[in-house]
Amino acid sequence: MNSMIQETAPAFDSKSFRRALGNFATGVTIMTAQNAQGVKVGVTANSFNSVSLEPPLILWSIDKRSSSYEVFAESTHFAVNILAADQIDLSNKFARSKDDKYANVDFEVGAGNTPILKECSAVFECERFNIVEGGDHWIIIGRVVNFQDNGRSPLLYHQGAYSSVLPHPSLNTKATTCEEIFPGRLYDNVYYLLTQAARAYTNDYQPKQLASGYRTSEARMLLVLESKTATSKDDLQREVAMPVREIEQATDILIRKGLMVDAEKTYELTEQGVEAAKMLYQIADSHQKEVFDYYSDDDKALFKKMLKDLIGIK
Repeated sequence: MNSMIQETAPAFDSKSFRRALGNFATGVTIMTAQNAQGVKVGVTANSFNSVSLEPPLILWSIDKRSSSYEVFAESTHFAVNILAADQIDLSNKFARSKDDKYANVDFEVGAGNTPILKECSAVFECERFNIVEGGDHWIIIGRVVNFQDNGRSPLLYHQGAYSSVLPHPSLNTKATTCEEIFPGRLYDNVYYLLTQAARAYTNDYQPKQLASGYRTSEARMLLVLESKTATSKDDLQREVAMPVREIEQATDILIRKGLMVDAEKTYELTEQGVEAAKMLYQIADSHQKEVFDYYSDDDKALFKKMLKDLIGIK
């Protein structure tokens, strides 16, 4: 009689599986909805993904045990709020179980009375298209009816921690000699060298600053106000060195975020604004050290003096 060999599948380690999935870096979203009775819900999720361009479909998944699922299932619409890099606190707030997650949260109402969070990297307003069962989750598919692209660097999530976007180091290729960039006498032209040096410095620095979640105009406002080099509102345009329209937009956003207040003759940073400015200065100082670490302290001091002389700073 032939013996029967029973093969058993190895035990599946859910925790290890989850850690392995964590190697896939994702964006961070807050999914929002409001039903006909006016009940608003919002959950932090990183399961968002695109499905189709024609028609424009997206999907995300929610745990079957979630108390928010019923409202998402009842609502005709929902929104995908893709968080910007400076919205970690907002992500944490909606990730917790709370009675009123919307307390002190700035939002507007979109399609189907859906709450739309402000200052996100992007927002997709969706009509509920279908709900499909997927193991211990419900997969919610939405048809995009409207969207915002705000151009802010997004918040990322990787291996259980928040992260941010930076260009891959391999993309930063530089010529090894000056002659490779500036043939002939061009590299003796100071104006050309200054403009090219500023471009090269910005190319490496700006992605690091944008990864903080603040646009260039907002970052400059925070740095200028923290340094107190602008003693009045009229001084801001000179110090920030950007068009008035961008300064006005940055001012509105920073006030709305609670980072600064209008003190009539000037603007003042709040405690939260000072902390944001300190973070931006750390980014700037770190990059500056990285670029000029090769040079002596005397060389760096002379370089700064020459730049200040050209600007007219005494």
